[in-house]
Formats: sequence, C-alpha cells, structure tokens
Amino acid sequence: MLDHEEKFLFKEEILHLANALNDPGSLDNVEDLLTDVITSPRFDSEVFTLERSLQVMLGARAGTTLVGLVTVAPEVFDEVAEVRIPAEVHERLVAWRARFGLAIDNALNFLNNPDGIQGHNFATQIAHVEERRVLQGRLTMVRYNNEPQFFVADAAVFLGLVTDIMERLGPYLEPDAVDEESLTRLREAVQLIERKTATRG
Repeated sequence: MLDHEEKFLFKEEILHLANALNDPGSLDNVEDLLTDVITSPRFDSEVFTLERSLQVMLGARAGTTLVGLVTVAPEVFDEVAEVRIPAEVHERLVAWRARFGLAIDNALNFLNNPDGIQGHNFATQIAHVEERRVLQGRLTMVRYNNEPQFFVADAAVFLGLVTDIMERLGPYLEPDAVDEESLTRLREAVQLIERKTATRG
C-alpha cells in the first residue's frame, strides 16, 4: 500500500482526475475509448498510445492517473474511496479496472518485456454478447516469477495481432529463420481459416 506522502499525492491526483471526469459525457467518452482499445485489431499499438489519448481527452495529469488506476492493484481503491469523489465517477473507475485493467496491464507488461515470458497457453471460449455468440481467445502468459497473466479478446483481435506480427517480422527474416515444420503449420492454419470463413453458397 501507499506510505503517508504517497497517499497525500495520490489523493491530490485522484481529485484532479475526478474533476476531469465530472461531465457524464467524459465518462462515456473514456469508456468508449477503453472499449475500442481492447477490441482493436491493432491491440498492441493502441495500448501503447492509450495514455497519450487519455491525456488529450482529460489533460496530462488526469490521463496519466487514469492509466495508473485502471492497472493498479484492487486494494488501492480503498484509498480512492476515502477521497469522497462523486459516486458515479468512483463506480466507473472500479468498473473500468475490473473490465479493462488486467488486459491492458498484461499487454503493457508483455510488450515492454517480451523476454520476461517463460511460457504461454492459448485457449478458446464462446461468450454470449448482446444475444449473440462470440468466439474469444484467452492468452495466458507465464512470467519468470511463475505468475500467470492473461487477457481475453474476440477472435478477430488475436488474428489481427498474428497478422501484425508476421508482417513486421517478414522483412527482416533470413533464409534459415523459420523451419519447414513451422512454415507448414502456418500454411495449414491459413487454409483452415479460409475454409472456415468461406461464404457458403
């Protein structure tokens, strides 16, 4: 938790953030931005520019504070409650942390330190969103401290991320960079996606 000086500064920043979010329209705009970020086909680059986008919307201090709050440990919200910010703002902050925080925090950790990943596991699940079924992926990363971290996104987000990675690696590959088995798996995976998504006549 926070020491005395950190707590004082923290409360000052939270009050500043609450003032920036005082307009209900601002709350909706920030929520729309957070939703766009974690569902974007370019999830990685969007996460890197999230703080800048929030600073444009809310001001530098408020934007930075909000990113910190969204990705902070849940216990810190005990400190936020003491500040007595408007109830609607507090409820949104808690909801954003629960809904977006883990995905954004994990993405930032991974993108800033890919060498810190010891292993990974990818699984799929079906979610029911607005009375329709949505295919999602769940990527779990195991870091060197053996703590699993994960983020969940719609299938299109992961497919877009895979495409981005391949496009960015491609120009720099040498003849022996990829083994034949991996190339075969890539071809078969693309063919499977094409078959599954082909328009049925």
